[in-house]
Amino acid sequence: MTLSAFAALPTQAQAPKQLGSPLLNIGIFLVFVVITLLIVYRVSRSATTASDYYAAGSSFTGPQNGIAISGDYLSAASFLGIAGAIAVNGYDGFLYSIGFLVAWLTALLLVAELLRNVGRFTMGDVLSFRMRQRPVRAAAAVSTLVVSFFYLLAQMAGAGALISLLLGVQKGSSIFDGQSLVILLVGLVMIFYVLYGGMRGTTWVQIIKATLLVIGAAVITVWVLGLFSFNPSSVFGAADTNVTTNLLNAGNEYGKSITSKIDFISLAVALVLGTAGLPHVLMRFYTVPTAQEARRSVNWAIWIIGVFYLFTLVIGYGAAALVPAGILTSKTDNDAAPLLAFELGGTVLLGLISAIAFATILAVVAGLTITAAASFAHDVYASVMKEGRPEPGSEVRVARRTALVVGIFAVLGGILANGQNVAFLVALAFAVAASANLPTLLYSLFWRRFNTTGALWSIYGGLGLCLVLIIFSPVVSGAQTSIFGEGVDFAWFPLSNPGIVSIPISFLLGVVGSFVGESQMSAEEKAEAARKAAEMEVRSMTGAGSSASSAFH
Repeated sequence: MTLSAFAALPTQAQAPKQLGSPLLNIGIFLVFVVITLLIVYRVSRSATTASDYYAAGSSFTGPQNGIAISGDYLSAASFLGIAGAIAVNGYDGFLYSIGFLVAWLTALLLVAELLRNVGRFTMGDVLSFRMRQRPVRAAAAVSTLVVSFFYLLAQMAGAGALISLLLGVQKGSSIFDGQSLVILLVGLVMIFYVLYGGMRGTTWVQIIKATLLVIGAAVITVWVLGLFSFNPSSVFGAADTNVTTNLLNAGNEYGKSITSKIDFISLAVALVLGTAGLPHVLMRFYTVPTAQEARRSVNWAIWIIGVFYLFTLVIGYGAAALVPAGILTSKTDNDAAPLLAFELGGTVLLGLISAIAFATILAVVAGLTITAAASFAHDVYASVMKEGRPEPGSEVRVARRTALVVGIFAVLGGILANGQNVAFLVALAFAVAASANLPTLLYSLFWRRFNTTGALWSIYGGLGLCLVLIIFSPVVSGAQTSIFGEGVDFAWFPLSNPGIVSIPISFLLGVVGSFVGESQMSAEEKAEAARKAAEMEVRSMTGAGSSASSAFH
């Protein structure tokens, strides 16, 4: 059945249950899996030390790591979610692209080079440089695990949503159905990547996936523009004509009320500031040999991500213009890119795009899993439990076991959350990163009076406040799109994203906590803290004394 024929049916508010050939879709995806598994197996033999497993021996160049970073960042939410948001809401959907892209300026100017100079493997290395090791590393690990898990949960649950359209596997009445089986298979392949390939194998998977994603988006973009004589204005006009919503004006999603406008500001703040605090993004700065290469990585990532988001603008408006009216709604907007691919190139192009979508999920969950595993093994096991003196080889063994456990929980969580609205999971991940991680990182790098108490107050305060506000927001209950629907209502916080509240309070908690901690310190402790702060400032700016900086070996 074609989309045009489907649009004529009475149930036109829903997307087709399945398009194209499921065998072709899964066949193309399996080709990607086999090729990347061979690459992971080939490079896994060198992942024996902690440096090899966590940071690939810092052996990647800036351009290579930049492509990998873009692969880590451009998740299924970027490929499917943003294109769908633009197709349904027009200008308001494109604001997501702007927020995601501008966020990298924060990472480039404030975090990338300094973080690479100070740390070694994880965010905990930076935070504990001039503070008490055990409590700060434990707090950093808790924050990292929470952000990574909810990001993982969203990706795994998102896989179930894609399966319905791309493979024709429908969600059953029981928890363990066909979609659950595919989520399990995706999880098993991801666990193999992390267990045997470490960061080196995961990075190569990200590079391949990012390349395929950009090429796939470019093909669709050029195809759409070619149908309209390469005139973007014609694409926009056709989209605006084909749907009832005015896609050329702002306010379709975030201009309905004062609360929705504030909610957008809150979301934008979380996205712009949260990226520089995402643990799986920060960890990528350690896979290059120098801080200069870390900066080059971000430069490459910005260009790739920026071009890709321009593609999503054409893909989104192209879907609105070419997919028959009535099929794309707020409940089916994630199907915009695959439906456009089917409208343009039929079964073959849909198969390619579906394979890229699955590859996107697979690569992102692999990066998130290794980040969570590294945080527990390095910060909790090696630094806290073993007090910095783990047995040779034990840290990597613990990391692999942790990756297995995290993968199992991600699969189970994805199965349980399958079919529900999981948008709040991504929002929570960004909100936690912006509220807990970024204030603590910036204070550690730029404020000499910042201390252990301030770090703990900021991390735990930001994390706890985010969780509370999200739980009691319309995202979870009290609205039609809530997790529990309108029938259950215990929401008292009016915004869907808590960033506009939790981020300033987290910064404030860091200041207040530091003053409280300073008042409890002896003169000797204050002198030692000042010395460590000065040492950290010099290292962050110059790289002098950095354990991995080739310039000072």
